[in-house]
Amino acid sequence: MKVHLVYEMAKVVKGNGVYTVFVQMVHLLGKKGDIEVVVNGEGRGDVYHSHTYGLLYYLRGIGYKGRRILTVHVIPDSAKGSIPGWQLMMPFIRWYFKQVYSYADVCIALSPMVENVIRNLNARTRIVRMFNPIPLEFWSNTPQRRNEGRRKLGLKEEDFVVLGVGQLQGRKGVEDFLDIAAATPEAKFVWVGGRPFGALTEGLIRISTRIAEATPNASFPGMFELDDMPMIYSAADIFIFPSNQENCPMAPLEAAACGLPVVFKDLPEYRLLYEYPYLLASTNDQFIQLVCKLMNNRDFYDEGRKISKQLLEQFDEDKIRAILVGIYTELCQNSIGK
Repeated sequence: MKVHLVYEMAKVVKGNGVYTVFVQMVHLLGKKGDIEVVVNGEGRGDVYHSHTYGLLYYLRGIGYKGRRILTVHVIPDSAKGSIPGWQLMMPFIRWYFKQVYSYADVCIALSPMVENVIRNLNARTRIVRMFNPIPLEFWSNTPQRRNEGRRKLGLKEEDFVVLGVGQLQGRKGVEDFLDIAAATPEAKFVWVGGRPFGALTEGLIRISTRIAEATPNASFPGMFELDDMPMIYSAADIFIFPSNQENCPMAPLEAAACGLPVVFKDLPEYRLLYEYPYLLASTNDQFIQLVCKLMNNRDFYDEGRKISKQLLEQFDEDKIRAILVGIYTELCQNSIGK
């Protein structure tokens, strides 16, 4: 079987979770030898599977009617705090995503929240719920990776490091991260990420001003290549994720796979998504309290690592690959039978 896998901005936009999922799914599908992967229009496939939803999503999907799949990484609410002027654009955004979802014969919903959104938009598509896979071997933590990551980030071995990862936009909670850092001067706070969409990123001036005025214990080294990210996570002691809206976020799971305790913001979508317990904070004060407790209580720190390990059981890549191959096979068989 041959799968045409698409991420439209592969040569331009790399600093986000969708790109990470795409790259790792190309590897996941190809590793057993039963699937041939065609990437970004470099040939024809038996089925068409896109991770993005721009003009090329439609153009490359021509000729695949009945065999089009879209992994839904983005919903209309993802625009809130992500792009300038999202309030005025929301009616168009909702209309456009309805068309995007309806173009696919199968929409893969990465969480119950995403599934509900697709249904509420009345999109004409079949919905399959499936999570993003986490390749544990790629994200493993080693002493060598920790040392190299600290060297890249300019950190000392004795530093207690709190990591955040994400685009520099309001939705990701960058300003909350800065407030938490200012209240916890005994730890080093490092935010890795940038603005892959440039001037189309929400809060460009506001957040840049906040970063310029940040306390000395907060640093923003920018974006790193995907292959460098395991050592960046490994350099940290804990990971906090103050994002205000997510669907099936990759960064906290990557951090968990690197053995870090992870503190999530308490969002309703997580309560629907995760099958196992996780550390959560509703306010910045609660984030601060958990950071301090993880920093000063070794037993609690070890418990946090156990919680991260259990959380990953839901995202086993072999199970997720089997679901994907089942979808591909079914669509191909249905197409032949017509």
